[in-house]
Amino acid sequence: MANTKSAKKAARQAVRRTEVNKSRTTRARTAVRSVEEAIAGGNKEAAAKALKDAAPILARNAQKGVLHKKTASRKVSRLSARVKGMAK
Repeated sequence: MANTKSAKKAARQAVRRTEVNKSRTTRARTAVRSVEEAIAGGNKEAAAKALKDAAPILARNAQKGVLHKKTASRKVSRLSARVKGMAK
């Protein structure tokens, strides 16, 4: 266990940050899943709308350090390519 006052505070902050990061990760996964489900359903309009909602969530997670910047970019790129490749 932490002995110093600053180490105790750092431990408290780590717990709080972990909760926030879990929430952000879950939100990103849900957003990506919604795009993938729309793609699987074959609805291009719904997939495009889901992608439009998911891209800022992934970008924000990258900005906050939850995801690596290139990971978020890669996910958005691959999803957008799949949406673009869908039949109308």
